[in-house]
Amino acid sequence: MGLAETRTIVVLIVEDEFLLRMDATDMVRAAGFEVLEAANADQAIEILETRPDIKVVFTDIQMPGSMDGLKLARAVRGRWPPIKIVATSGHHLVGESDLPEGGRFLPKPYSPNQVTGVLRELMGG
Repeated sequence: MGLAETRTIVVLIVEDEFLLRMDATDMVRAAGFEVLEAANADQAIEILETRPDIKVVFTDIQMPGSMDGLKLARAVRGRWPPIKIVATSGHHLVGESDLPEGGRFLPKPYSPNQVTGVLRELMGG
């Protein structure tokens, strides 16, 4: 997958910790993807409702608010089935059965190569 192709892929990063969100945003941008950011699941849903071009939701699991990252993942799968899901946590171990079909889990701390690899894998390249 070339750089020109990844520019059109929009990734929504959902992370309540500002510095971790900035770090994830930098990694995903450096890999050539367009990035949107949300601090919680409610903001993520608002963005998803207005941006039909989002291809991946990259979400922390442990977040304050109306739903955690696992509930957000299930909500995204229910309302926007084509969107790919990557869940991450430094506190929870998540199995495939905890995520919607096709979802991926990335334990924290993750490296830029891990993030890039899982995004490219999900996008078929």
